[in-house]
Amino acid sequence: MRSSRSLFQTVAISALFAAASFGASAANAADKITIMVGGYEKQIYLPAKLAESLGYFKDEGLDVELLNEAAGVDAENQLLAGAVQGVVGFYDHCVDLQAKGKFVESIVQFSQAPGEVEMVSSKHPDIKSPADFKGKSLGVTGLGSSTNFLTLFMASKAGLKPGDVVTVPVGAGGTFIAAMQQDQIQAGMTTEPTISRMVKTGEASVLVDMRTVESTRQALGGTYPAASLYMEAAWVDAHKDEAQKLANAFVKTLRYINTHSAAEIADKMPKDFYVGDKDGYIKALNDGKGMFTPDGVMPEDGPKTVLAVLSEFSKNVKGKQIDLSKTYTTEFVKNVK
Repeated sequence: MRSSRSLFQTVAISALFAAASFGASAANAADKITIMVGGYEKQIYLPAKLAESLGYFKDEGLDVELLNEAAGVDAENQLLAGAVQGVVGFYDHCVDLQAKGKFVESIVQFSQAPGEVEMVSSKHPDIKSPADFKGKSLGVTGLGSSTNFLTLFMASKAGLKPGDVVTVPVGAGGTFIAAMQQDQIQAGMTTEPTISRMVKTGEASVLVDMRTVESTRQALGGTYPAASLYMEAAWVDAHKDEAQKLANAFVKTLRYINTHSAAEIADKMPKDFYVGDKDGYIKALNDGKGMFTPDGVMPEDGPKTVLAVLSEFSKNVKGKQIDLSKTYTTEFVKNVK
Protein backbone atom coordinates (compact mmCIF):
# COMPACT_ATOMS: atom_id res chain seq x y z
CA MET A 1 0.00 0.00 0.00
CA ARG A 2 2.82 2.34 1.01
CA SER A 3 4.60 1.48 -2.25
CA SER A 4 1.51 2.35 -4.31
CA ARG A 5 1.10 5.64 -2.47
CA SER A 6 4.78 6.47 -3.02
CA LEU A 7 4.47 5.66 -6.73
CA PHE A 8 1.36 7.83 -7.00
CA GLN A 9 3.13 10.73 -5.28
CA THR A 10 6.13 10.38 -7.61
CA VAL A 11 3.91 10.36 -10.69
CA ALA A 12 1.90 13.32 -9.38
CA ILE A 13 5.02 15.35 -8.63
CA SER A 14 6.46 14.51 -12.06
CA ALA A 15 3.22 15.56 -13.70
CA LEU A 16 3.26 18.79 -11.69
CA PHE A 17 6.81 19.60 -12.80
CA ALA A 18 5.92 18.75 -16.41
CA ALA A 19 2.88 20.99 -16.29
CA ALA A 20 4.94 23.81 -14.75
CA SER A 21 7.60 23.33 -17.40
CA PHE A 22 5.02 23.34 -20.19
CA GLY A 23 3.36 26.43 -18.73
CA ALA A 24 6.68 28.25 -18.57
CA SER A 25 7.56 27.44 -22.18
CA ALA A 26 4.05 28.36 -23.30
CA ALA A 27 4.38 31.67 -21.47
CA ASN A 28 7.76 32.28 -23.07
CA ALA A 29 6.29 31.54 -26.50
CA ALA A 30 3.45 33.96 -25.80
CA ASP A 31 5.93 36.63 -24.68
CA LYS A 32 7.83 36.49 -27.97
CA ILE A 33 6.76 39.11 -30.51
CA THR A 34 7.57 38.37 -34.13
CA ILE A 35 7.71 41.31 -36.53
CA MET A 36 8.08 40.88 -40.27
CA VAL A 37 9.98 43.63 -42.06
CA GLY A 38 9.39 44.33 -45.75
CA GLY A 39 13.14 44.19 -46.47
CA TYR A 40 15.09 45.17 -43.35
CA GLU A 41 18.20 46.08 -45.36
CA LYS A 42 16.22 48.92 -46.98
CA GLN A 43 16.96 52.28 -45.41
CA ILE A 44 13.26 53.13 -45.31
CA TYR A 45 12.87 50.35 -42.70
CA LEU A 46 16.12 51.14 -40.88
CA PRO A 47 14.42 51.72 -37.47
CA ALA A 48 13.68 47.99 -37.14
CA LYS A 49 17.28 46.75 -37.19
CA LEU A 50 18.53 49.90 -35.46
CA ALA A 51 16.19 49.38 -32.50
CA GLU A 52 17.48 45.82 -32.22
CA SER A 53 21.12 46.92 -32.50
CA LEU A 54 20.72 49.64 -29.87
CA GLY A 55 19.19 47.13 -27.45
CA TYR A 56 15.97 49.09 -27.09
CA PHE A 57 13.72 46.00 -27.30
CA LYS A 58 15.65 44.33 -24.48
CA ASP A 59 15.58 47.55 -22.45
CA GLU A 60 11.78 47.29 -22.54
CA GLY A 61 11.87 43.62 -21.51
CA LEU A 62 10.67 42.48 -24.93
CA ASP A 63 11.70 39.36 -26.83
CA VAL A 64 11.38 40.56 -30.42
CA GLU A 65 12.27 38.50 -33.48
CA LEU A 66 12.65 40.31 -36.80
CA LEU A 67 11.90 38.34 -39.97
CA ASN A 68 12.75 39.55 -43.46
CA GLU A 69 10.35 39.64 -46.41
CA ALA A 70 11.20 41.45 -49.64
CA ALA A 71 7.66 42.67 -50.46
CA GLY A 72 5.36 44.44 -48.02
CA VAL A 73 2.26 42.84 -49.50
CA ASP A 74 3.59 39.38 -48.52
CA ALA A 75 4.38 40.60 -45.00
CA GLU A 76 0.77 41.78 -44.73
CA ASN A 77 -0.43 38.28 -45.60
CA GLN A 78 1.75 36.78 -42.86
CA LEU A 79 0.14 39.16 -40.35
CA LEU A 80 -3.39 38.22 -41.37
CA ALA A 81 -2.48 34.52 -41.20
CA GLY A 82 -1.36 35.02 -37.58
CA ALA A 83 2.22 33.98 -38.35
CA VAL A 84 3.55 37.32 -37.02
CA GLN A 85 2.24 39.90 -34.57
CA GLY A 86 3.44 43.01 -36.40
CA VAL A 87 4.75 44.31 -39.69
CA VAL A 88 7.24 47.05 -40.45
CA GLY A 89 5.84 48.18 -43.77
CA PHE A 90 3.94 50.96 -45.50
CA TYR A 91 0.99 52.55 -43.69
CA ASP A 92 -1.16 52.31 -46.83
CA HIS A 93 -1.75 48.60 -46.07
CA CYS A 94 -3.85 49.74 -43.09
CA VAL A 95 -6.14 51.66 -45.44
CA ASP A 96 -6.27 48.92 -48.05
CA LEU A 97 -7.07 46.22 -45.50
CA GLN A 98 -9.94 48.17 -43.94
CA ALA A 99 -11.63 48.06 -47.34
CA LYS A 100 -11.49 44.24 -47.02
CA GLY A 101 -13.02 44.34 -43.54
CA LYS A 102 -9.69 43.85 -41.72
CA PHE A 103 -8.78 46.39 -39.05
CA VAL A 104 -5.05 47.02 -38.89
CA GLU A 105 -3.46 50.15 -37.46
CA SER A 106 -0.13 51.94 -37.50
CA ILE A 107 0.98 52.30 -33.88
CA VAL A 108 4.33 54.01 -34.67
CA GLN A 109 4.72 56.09 -37.81
CA PHE A 110 8.37 55.91 -38.88
CA SER A 111 8.28 58.20 -41.91
CA GLN A 112 6.39 61.07 -43.50
CA ALA A 113 7.81 60.47 -46.99
CA PRO A 114 8.04 57.18 -48.91
CA GLY A 115 11.83 57.21 -49.26
CA GLU A 116 11.23 55.82 -52.75
CA VAL A 117 12.74 56.96 -56.04
CA GLU A 118 11.60 56.32 -59.60
CA MET A 119 14.74 55.39 -61.49
CA VAL A 120 15.24 55.34 -65.25
CA SER A 121 17.59 52.98 -67.06
CA SER A 122 20.49 54.71 -68.82
CA LYS A 123 19.45 52.70 -71.90
CA HIS A 124 16.28 54.82 -72.12
CA PRO A 125 17.24 58.51 -72.10
CA ASP A 126 13.92 59.21 -73.86
CA ILE A 127 12.13 58.87 -70.51
CA LYS A 128 12.32 62.40 -69.12
CA SER A 129 9.11 62.48 -67.04
CA PRO A 130 6.28 60.13 -65.99
CA ALA A 131 4.45 61.23 -69.15
CA ASP A 132 7.02 59.16 -71.07
CA PHE A 133 6.04 55.94 -69.26
CA LYS A 134 3.53 55.08 -71.98
CA GLY A 135 4.26 51.65 -73.42
CA LYS A 136 7.03 51.01 -70.89
CA SER A 137 7.51 48.26 -68.29
CA LEU A 138 7.96 49.71 -64.82
CA GLY A 139 9.51 47.81 -61.90
CA VAL A 140 7.68 47.54 -58.56
CA THR A 141 8.39 45.36 -55.53
CA GLY A 142 5.17 43.39 -55.99
CA LEU A 143 1.74 43.67 -57.58
CA GLY A 144 -0.63 45.24 -55.07
CA SER A 145 2.36 46.74 -53.25
CA SER A 146 2.79 50.36 -52.20
CA THR A 147 5.31 50.90 -55.01
CA ASN A 148 2.73 49.62 -57.49
CA PHE A 149 0.07 52.10 -56.35
CA LEU A 150 2.54 55.01 -56.26
CA THR A 151 3.80 54.20 -59.76
CA LEU A 152 0.29 54.12 -61.21
CA PHE A 153 -0.60 57.34 -59.40
CA MET A 154 2.40 59.16 -60.90
CA ALA A 155 1.49 57.90 -64.36
CA SER A 156 -2.09 59.09 -63.91
CA LYS A 157 -0.97 62.53 -62.73
CA ALA A 158 1.07 62.74 -65.94
CA GLY A 159 -2.09 62.13 -68.00
CA LEU A 160 -1.66 58.43 -68.76
CA LYS A 161 -4.56 55.99 -68.70
CA PRO A 162 -4.81 52.52 -67.15
CA GLY A 163 -3.20 50.11 -69.57
CA ASP A 164 -0.69 52.66 -70.86
CA VAL A 165 1.97 51.14 -68.61
CA VAL A 166 2.83 47.66 -67.36
CA THR A 167 4.03 47.19 -63.78
CA VAL A 168 6.40 44.27 -63.28
CA PRO A 169 7.10 42.71 -59.84
CA VAL A 170 10.90 42.61 -59.51
CA GLY A 171 11.48 42.89 -55.76
CA ALA A 172 14.35 45.05 -54.54
CA GLY A 173 18.13 45.10 -54.38
CA GLY A 174 19.83 42.56 -56.63
CA THR A 175 16.66 41.41 -58.39
CA PHE A 176 15.66 45.00 -59.21
CA ILE A 177 19.14 45.76 -60.56
CA ALA A 178 19.19 42.59 -62.67
CA ALA A 179 15.77 43.38 -64.15
CA MET A 180 16.98 46.80 -65.25
CA GLN A 181 20.29 45.47 -66.59
CA GLN A 182 18.40 42.91 -68.68
CA ASP A 183 15.92 45.56 -69.90
CA GLN A 184 12.97 43.70 -68.39
CA ILE A 185 12.06 47.10 -66.96
CA GLN A 186 12.89 50.51 -68.40
CA ALA A 187 12.18 52.38 -65.17
CA GLY A 188 11.28 51.35 -61.65
CA MET A 189 10.65 52.36 -58.07
CA THR A 190 13.19 51.41 -55.42
CA THR A 191 14.91 52.58 -52.26
CA GLU A 192 18.34 53.07 -50.73
CA PRO A 193 20.90 51.57 -50.89
CA THR A 194 19.86 50.32 -54.37
CA ILE A 195 19.43 53.90 -55.63
CA SER A 196 23.00 54.92 -54.83
CA ARG A 197 24.41 51.67 -56.21
CA MET A 198 22.80 52.23 -59.62
CA VAL A 199 23.62 55.94 -59.78
CA LYS A 200 27.25 55.16 -58.94
CA THR A 201 27.57 52.58 -61.75
CA GLY A 202 25.77 54.89 -64.19
CA GLU A 203 23.18 52.22 -65.00
CA ALA A 204 20.29 54.44 -63.97
CA SER A 205 19.40 57.96 -62.92
CA VAL A 206 16.81 59.51 -60.62
CA LEU A 207 13.61 60.67 -62.31
CA VAL A 208 11.24 61.30 -59.37
CA ASP A 209 12.66 61.65 -55.86
CA MET A 210 10.41 60.98 -52.86
CA ARG A 211 13.07 60.83 -50.16
CA THR A 212 12.16 64.16 -48.55
CA VAL A 213 8.90 65.72 -47.42
CA GLU A 214 9.19 68.60 -49.89
CA SER A 215 9.94 66.46 -52.94
CA THR A 216 7.12 64.11 -51.93
CA ARG A 217 4.66 67.01 -51.79
CA GLN A 218 5.73 68.00 -55.30
CA ALA A 219 5.33 64.46 -56.64
CA LEU A 220 2.14 63.43 -54.84
CA GLY A 221 0.47 66.62 -53.66
CA GLY A 222 0.99 66.07 -49.94
CA THR A 223 2.99 64.26 -47.27
CA TYR A 224 2.83 60.49 -47.67
CA PRO A 225 3.22 58.55 -44.41
CA ALA A 226 4.98 55.38 -45.41
CA ALA A 227 7.14 53.12 -43.21
CA SER A 228 5.41 52.23 -39.95
CA LEU A 229 4.88 49.51 -37.39
CA TYR A 230 1.38 48.22 -38.00
CA MET A 231 -0.53 45.53 -36.13
CA GLU A 232 -4.03 44.10 -36.00
CA ALA A 233 -6.24 46.38 -33.90
CA ALA A 234 -7.64 43.40 -31.95
CA TRP A 235 -4.09 42.32 -30.96
CA VAL A 236 -3.21 45.86 -29.87
CA ASP A 237 -6.39 46.12 -27.76
CA ALA A 238 -5.57 42.82 -26.05
CA HIS A 239 -1.85 43.62 -25.56
CA LYS A 240 -1.68 47.30 -24.64
CA ASP A 241 1.34 46.82 -22.37
CA GLU A 242 3.36 45.17 -25.15
CA ALA A 243 2.18 47.76 -27.68
CA GLN A 244 3.37 50.54 -25.38
CA LYS A 245 6.77 48.90 -24.93
CA LEU A 246 7.15 48.54 -28.70
CA ALA A 247 6.24 52.20 -29.10
CA ASN A 248 8.81 53.13 -26.43
CA ALA A 249 11.56 51.23 -28.26
CA PHE A 250 10.77 52.63 -31.69
CA VAL A 251 10.22 56.25 -30.62
CA LYS A 252 13.58 56.16 -28.82
CA THR A 253 15.06 54.83 -32.07
CA LEU A 254 13.52 57.67 -34.08
CA ARG A 255 14.93 60.16 -31.58
CA TYR A 256 18.34 58.53 -32.02
CA ILE A 257 18.08 58.95 -35.81
CA ASN A 258 17.07 62.58 -35.36
CA THR A 259 19.99 63.40 -33.05
CA HIS A 260 22.85 61.39 -34.57
CA SER A 261 24.80 61.65 -37.79
CA ALA A 262 24.37 59.26 -40.69
CA ALA A 263 27.86 57.89 -39.98
CA GLU A 264 27.01 57.17 -36.33
CA ILE A 265 23.79 55.41 -37.39
CA ALA A 266 25.58 53.39 -40.08
CA ASP A 267 28.05 52.12 -37.48
CA LYS A 268 25.15 50.46 -35.66
CA MET A 269 23.89 48.60 -38.74
CA PRO A 270 24.99 45.13 -39.98
CA LYS A 271 28.04 45.49 -42.25
CA ASP A 272 26.43 43.54 -45.09
CA PHE A 273 23.83 46.32 -45.40
CA TYR A 274 26.59 48.53 -46.87
CA VAL A 275 26.89 46.17 -49.89
CA GLY A 276 30.63 46.82 -49.94
CA ASP A 277 30.28 50.62 -49.98
CA LYS A 278 29.99 52.10 -46.51
CA ASP A 279 30.67 55.66 -47.70
CA GLY A 280 27.86 55.33 -50.25
CA TYR A 281 25.56 53.94 -47.57
CA ILE A 282 26.31 56.89 -45.28
CA LYS A 283 25.76 59.43 -48.05
CA ALA A 284 22.43 57.85 -48.98
CA LEU A 285 21.34 57.86 -45.36
CA ASN A 286 22.44 61.46 -44.89
CA ASP A 287 20.42 62.49 -47.98
CA GLY A 288 17.32 60.57 -46.90
CA LYS A 289 17.08 60.48 -43.13
CA GLY A 290 14.84 63.55 -43.17
CA MET A 291 12.03 61.20 -44.20
CA PHE A 292 11.80 59.88 -40.64
CA THR A 293 9.46 61.40 -38.07
CA PRO A 294 11.20 62.55 -34.86
CA ASP A 295 8.47 61.18 -32.59
CA GLY A 296 6.48 58.42 -34.33
CA VAL A 297 3.39 60.64 -34.69
CA MET A 298 1.28 60.39 -37.84
CA PRO A 299 1.58 63.62 -39.94
CA GLU A 300 -1.83 65.31 -39.85
CA ASP A 301 -2.46 65.57 -43.60
CA GLY A 302 -0.77 62.29 -44.51
CA PRO A 303 -3.63 59.75 -44.32
CA LYS A 304 -5.73 61.83 -46.76
CA THR A 305 -2.95 61.73 -49.38
CA VAL A 306 -2.65 57.97 -48.99
CA LEU A 307 -6.41 57.54 -49.33
CA ALA A 308 -6.41 59.69 -52.48
CA VAL A 309 -3.75 57.45 -54.08
CA LEU A 310 -5.45 54.20 -53.10
CA SER A 311 -8.95 55.40 -54.02
CA GLU A 312 -7.75 55.80 -57.57
CA PHE A 313 -5.74 52.60 -58.01
CA SER A 314 -6.68 50.01 -55.43
CA LYS A 315 -9.68 47.98 -56.57
CA ASN A 316 -10.29 47.19 -52.91
CA VAL A 317 -10.49 50.84 -51.82
CA LYS A 318 -12.16 52.45 -54.83
CA GLY A 319 -15.68 53.55 -53.92
CA LYS A 320 -15.41 52.33 -50.30
CA GLN A 321 -16.00 54.38 -47.17
CA ILE A 322 -12.79 54.34 -45.14
CA ASP A 323 -12.61 55.54 -41.53
CA LEU A 324 -9.07 56.89 -41.46
CA SER A 325 -9.19 57.35 -37.67
CA LYS A 326 -9.16 53.55 -37.36
CA THR A 327 -6.07 53.09 -39.54
CA TYR A 328 -3.62 54.56 -37.02
CA THR A 329 -3.33 55.50 -33.37
CA THR A 330 -1.14 58.04 -31.55
CA GLU A 331 -2.16 56.63 -28.15
CA PHE A 332 1.14 54.88 -27.51
CA VAL A 333 3.69 57.24 -29.10
CA LYS A 334 2.30 60.17 -27.13
CA ASN A 335 2.86 58.26 -23.86
CA VAL A 336 6.59 57.74 -24.53
CA LYS A 337 8.68 59.53 -21.93
